[in-house]
Amino acid sequence: MGKALSYVLATPERQDDAANPLKIAFGNEGSAIATRRFGERFGCYVIDAFGSTETAIAITPDPSGPPGCLGRLPDGVEIRDPFTGGRCPPARLSGGRLLNPDEAVGELVNTAGLGLFDGYYRDPEADAERIRDGAFWSGDLAYADADGYVYFAGRGTERLRVDGENLAVAPIETALRDYPGVIEAAVYPVPDAAAGDQVMAALVLDRPFRPADFAAFLAGRRDLGPKSIPRYIRLSGELPQTPSNKVIKRILARECWRTEDPVWWRTGREYRPLTAEDVKAIEDEFAQHGRHHLLEV
Repeated sequence: MGKALSYVLATPERQDDAANPLKIAFGNEGSAIATRRFGERFGCYVIDAFGSTETAIAITPDPSGPPGCLGRLPDGVEIRDPFTGGRCPPARLSGGRLLNPDEAVGELVNTAGLGLFDGYYRDPEADAERIRDGAFWSGDLAYADADGYVYFAGRGTERLRVDGENLAVAPIETALRDYPGVIEAAVYPVPDAAAGDQVMAALVLDRPFRPADFAAFLAGRRDLGPKSIPRYIRLSGELPQTPSNKVIKRILARECWRTEDPVWWRTGREYRPLTAEDVKAIEDEFAQHGRHHLLEV
């Protein structure tokens, strides 16, 4: 997994790092910079691929493609607007920056079929979410340039991937709503600087936020694994909603920590206010890993 590369790269370098029998490393979700540094340090060739667990979508890496791309769109795979179902127009890029995210970013869809995927075990609701009119909607967001090169832009708002572990947001939201004073809770993915996602939650409270009590509450939840604990907590007066009172998570995910609402973040086992200096350090880390474009979409 891509996150594992960053863990290894964080260890002190040794003169004999490349004195090993490793020739090829294959995986996914590694940043462009991490894969390059890993290959240089350990004397191997790192192949970073992209594909759905369900096997319905796979994109072949293209070393000759632009930096940061996943490869070219395969035949039958399109980027479509998840709300209208229409095909998204090509991305306009300038210096690697996406200029038209609102129209170019969409969901990766296999319009030709489901590959080897037969459906989820005894989960018709999940089937309905992924399979529509014979096409497979991956839930993964991306954009493609005029030459068909694809760039990953994040995931849909109902699932996320932390340190290689797939998580659903619904169980986390259920747990957060049990915290005293929570009127509403929305959980959604925000990108991790190195690979994958981090958990962010927007809370509407009827009382002041007590970070120590909140951290203790989460630590005592046996239904939450360590990767499900939110890294960021946004305290809002209200959440953006549709006319039918459904929270519009894509707005929250797009804003991430760039909001006027107070944001707390977890360092170690405690939460503390996120400062402007913290934001700069976080976003500098994205740039170091070649993933700053994820903050622009």
